[in-house]
Formats: sequence, C-alpha cells, structure tokens
Amino acid sequence: MHKFTVSITREIEADTAEEAALLMYQELSTGPIPDRYSVTDETKATTEVTLDRHKADEFASIDHTADPGNW
Repeated sequence: MHKFTVSITREIEADTAEEAALLMYQELSTGPIPDRYSVTDETKATTEVTLDRHKADEFASIDHTADPGNW
C-alpha cells in the first residue's frame, strides 16, 4: 500500500494561525465537503484532483475495511 498526503487549500483571513485553523475546522464541520484536493505521493509528485460528488458519496457509503484486500 502506498502513502499519500492529501491537502485542501483555503484562503482564510484571521489574526493568528490558530484562529485560521479554527475557522477552517468550523468551515469543514458545517459547510459543504470540499471536492478539490492536492495529492502528493511518496515520490513528491503532486496531482490536483477534483472528485465527482456522486462517485465520492457512493465510495464513502461503502465500508472498505471489510474488503480482505485492505487487510
């Protein structure tokens, strides 16, 4: 299995880094789920990914831990 770093980017105006992080948390917990991500692999190659909302919701509804291929 490979390791990836998945990031989302938002510009947030705040007085401190902690406040910016708290505002980001607030946005993620109450707002729409982001569908644009930067994904960096083990070789440090970065890809911009925009998810299809329908496919992402379908994927999220399945318990992928039940797949023996994930063990």
